[in-house]
Amino acid sequence: MTRDREVWTEWYQKRLQQKPEAPSAPKPNKYHATVVHVDGLRFDSMREAGRYQELKLLVAAGEICELEIHPGFPLMVPELVGETPPTVLHTIGHYHADFKYRNVRTGNVIVEDVKAKPTRTEAYKLRKKFVEAQHQLTIVEVA
Repeated sequence: MTRDREVWTEWYQKRLQQKPEAPSAPKPNKYHATVVHVDGLRFDSMREAGRYQELKLLVAAGEICELEIHPGFPLMVPELVGETPPTVLHTIGHYHADFKYRNVRTGNVIVEDVKAKPTRTEAYKLRKKFVEAQHQLTIVEVA
């Protein structure tokens, strides 16, 4: 038992004398997008930041209103118990779109997601369909 303690103490002393590891560089984005900050808001790509600036101009022109950045939508599933209709919904996650706004002329609410071809993954397509069905809306993809 004493030998184990000596070995451990020796290992620990060596560990304390080692130089701390330098922090690793941030992991690059898997789609090679660059994070951009505009007006104090964080955007996952330059394309998304550019679309935000376009939408700001449309707000200033009075064509759209109620602009929301990164609106969230809960992903819910019903609790299935026996033969009765489901009465309880469980939130299993959230979907965050890029923008949500109202078209002043038509009054329609529009939800947008800025997408490049590589970001249109199968998981994204499934979440999109799930949100559209659950919240009775259409998500417009902007290239």
